[in-house]
Amino acid sequence: MNKATHMTCYHCSSVILPGELIEAELGGILRPFCCPGCMAIAQTIHGEGLEVFYVRRAQSGDKPAAYLASNDIPEKLKPYDDLSLRGRFTRPYGDTGVLETTLRLEKIRCAACVWLCEQHLRRIDGVSDVQINYVTQKVMVRFSPEKTSLARLLFEIERIGYEAWPFEPSLSLDRVKKERRQLLTRLGVALLGMMQVMMYAWPSYVGANDITPEFDLLLGWTSWALTVPVMVYSAGPIFQSAWRSVQSFRQIHMLNMDVPIALALALAFIAGTINLITGSGQSYFDSITMFVAFILAARYVELLARQDAQGGAEALAKQLPATCERLHSYPDSFEVEVVPVVNCNPGEVLRVSPGEVVPADGVLIENASALDESLLTGESKPVEKKIGDRVYAGTHNILNPLLMRIDAVGQSTRIAGIASLLDQALLAKPVMVSLAEKWAAYFVGCLLLSAFISSAIWLYFDPSKAWTVLVSVLVASCPCALSLAVPTAMAAAQGAVTKLGLLIVRGHVLEGLVKASDLVLDKTGTLTMGRPELQEVIHLRAGYRREDALALAAALESGQRHPLALSLLRAIESERLSLPILADPVINLLGKGLSSGSYRLGSAAWLGITPDARVGQYGQVHLADDQGLIATFVFLDTPRPGLVNLLQAAKTRNIRVHLVSGDDPATVAWWASHVGIHSYRGGCTPEDKYEYIEQLQESGRFVWAIGDGVNDAPLLARADISIAVGAGAPLAAAGADAILTASSLEPLAKTLKLADKTAVIIKENLLWALIYNLLAIPVAMMGLVNPWIAGIGMSLSSLAVTLNAWRLRKA
Repeated sequence: MNKATHMTCYHCSSVILPGELIEAELGGILRPFCCPGCMAIAQTIHGEGLEVFYVRRAQSGDKPAAYLASNDIPEKLKPYDDLSLRGRFTRPYGDTGVLETTLRLEKIRCAACVWLCEQHLRRIDGVSDVQINYVTQKVMVRFSPEKTSLARLLFEIERIGYEAWPFEPSLSLDRVKKERRQLLTRLGVALLGMMQVMMYAWPSYVGANDITPEFDLLLGWTSWALTVPVMVYSAGPIFQSAWRSVQSFRQIHMLNMDVPIALALALAFIAGTINLITGSGQSYFDSITMFVAFILAARYVELLARQDAQGGAEALAKQLPATCERLHSYPDSFEVEVVPVVNCNPGEVLRVSPGEVVPADGVLIENASALDESLLTGESKPVEKKIGDRVYAGTHNILNPLLMRIDAVGQSTRIAGIASLLDQALLAKPVMVSLAEKWAAYFVGCLLLSAFISSAIWLYFDPSKAWTVLVSVLVASCPCALSLAVPTAMAAAQGAVTKLGLLIVRGHVLEGLVKASDLVLDKTGTLTMGRPELQEVIHLRAGYRREDALALAAALESGQRHPLALSLLRAIESERLSLPILADPVINLLGKGLSSGSYRLGSAAWLGITPDARVGQYGQVHLADDQGLIATFVFLDTPRPGLVNLLQAAKTRNIRVHLVSGDDPATVAWWASHVGIHSYRGGCTPEDKYEYIEQLQESGRFVWAIGDGVNDAPLLARADISIAVGAGAPLAAAGADAILTASSLEPLAKTLKLADKTAVIIKENLLWALIYNLLAIPVAMMGLVNPWIAGIGMSLSSLAVTLNAWRLRKA
């Protein structure tokens, strides 16, 4: 007989058939393998010192491809190194040339799988960061394209026994539907089994004495047959989760909440089967089916709440259409072909009809239109788009059929960047969630100990109740409610603020807002819109008309893009004035102003002019020549919408508001007085802002800062909680904990109130879970409840916690 007949593969644990045995020495021990692929994976894992994976993992049984024995990237993955595909599935991260990609992982079964993938990817030259979300089975990788490639990343994941593919946002909806459908099917099987088994158990409930022993036995075995699919199919994931938890207990010394549930179900089913065979005692099948049905119903509601909490990310995915209209021969022909969006590439021309969704990022090349960009910016008013303006995937075309040239697809689009921020938020686990999970795990251990001790005591006094008490204690307790108390509330609240237009990047934001004692605001771009408007022209020199001075200043500013220049040009356009032709070229003196011949336009300090103190609240620009001042242009910035709501919410919470800005002190003082802020400082450098927050923190204050996300990077980095104002993924690099994509500050006022409401609901959930367990466990230990009643109580307790958290869905 071949020695491989009874051997199993070291890597995949499948039986090695005769003639298939391959052996290799790993760590000084000769290991058997079923194929070259398994051997190659094991050699890779051991070669990197990650062999502890084999102690912690869940067995797979899948045979990998044979080409993994080679170091060469297979042909099926090489296209991902093409620049067009790389542009679709990656996005720039910062200004360092690093790329970021999101991949969907396949064949992930346990925490050990996540650990192995993360450790292996971190060892690849050129990879700077790896973050894996076990729940969503997505991995975010940042890498240098000069040292490694997208195809190499995909191949390296295959080399350790898994699969990965670039993630497309529109595909996430399919996974959500599949998860919901599977759980609903399992719930349906459990409910059908419960109804049938309860019907067969009804005679015993009412004490019917006219049923013959033969018919009673038939009902018993029929109930058993109906309970088997409930145990195997409906409760299957519970047993799998419990088994993985038991396997990892040696490493993490904690058990999850599925362990007592699985133990109770297994013990009840075994005891019921033995009693059915021996013809004595209770069968428990009615309790089992009812318990599984109720726990799955509670988990289905929890799933709906969790997926609803991710509504912001799902809304982004839903916005992207599956197909689009492409002009293949533009501009020679305007003939349109309908193609899948995934087949489109940068440089191609698309037509977007009114009412349709823009499928990719690009530039408008024909037919001006108006677009609804509320999904990206929070601004409900349509945005006018002219030829040459950028259009973004996920926005709605409202007015005219437009033609656009694609410049970004897939993960390079702005909408995918925002979705990536949401994924990062899910990766960050709030402190309260971690603590709740930790205490829930300790609770599970205490529960198991209590159940077996109480059962042992009853075994001594009344053996007939020992099994019933054991199962009832395991079932009645509610680690589910304790584990769900915090995460469901945090997830629901996070989903609510996402819909408001606040993208939470790090998970501690809502917790921190409850503790915030001080709010530090920047002025330009935060407290104000950073869009100054010309108010008046003063100090006009004799012989100059207002129109002449304005036209001359606009001629100097022509071609400039800073806010004051744009304001002057808007004023010229609205008054329909023509620009004079300057004899000399315009010279831009950085930090001072503009000059052309004898004309100079700029700050009072540069021109040697004393600014008018009466208009210190305004921005000023002065026009002068060799003879002196010609005119002073006075500007007023516009306050950001929702500012009053935010300041009122902060006042209600006794949060002290500070205005810290780089603008001149007179302007900052006027704005502080105008909006009712008593603590302010002007003329601050980024370093000054950093020190201002540092001083507040040293005095024991918990600081919440809001800035524009670019100029205020030190401010945001130092604050305990930081929010960047503005849309788009690049702001994440500014160190902000959250990003406000709405143009109004009102979502922040609502978020502040929601944070308080979330804290209250979390306390309610924890209090309910505590009171329920303090009552239910002693009652079960005294043998006063049957397992099916205990199961209903546990399920209803979990359901109550979830539904209470669900109240946070609407901010």
